Amino acid sequence: MIKTMKFPTSHKTQLMDISKEINEAVITSGIKDGICIVFTPHTTSSIFMFENNDPALRRDLLNALNHVAPSDGEYLHSGGNAAAHLKSSRMGSSVSIPFANAKPLTGKWQGVFFGEFDGPRQEREVIIKIIAG
Repeated sequence: MIKTMKFPTSHKTQLMDISKEINEAVITSGIKDGICIVFTPHTTSSIFMFENNDPALRRDLLNALNHVAPSDGEYLHSGGNAAAHLKSSRMGSSVSIPFANAKPLTGKWQGVFFGEFDGPRQEREVIIKIIAG
């Protein structure tokens, strides 16, 4: 089963917890045990696992990424969004999550996040692939 989520983003950089949508996709797939692959096809966004309890930690991550690839840095890329590409490549474009009894096997504080690094955008996509196993 493949599901595509489409949604807007509202800030230049932001982290969105999409764990509930992933859990729902697993449940509605009808598959009890397997792997859930979550992927974004954009080169200036990312998908990654992160702590989902303290929102301040999300700001800390965005601040740390801005130190690694500042928006006002000197880059050779002519598109004006080199920092977004660098942040995205650092965070990755997909995660694979095992699930059993239609429940993702994540840690207590783990969530699946979409990272926006070149927003705001009218439409972003996340592709969810559920594989029986």
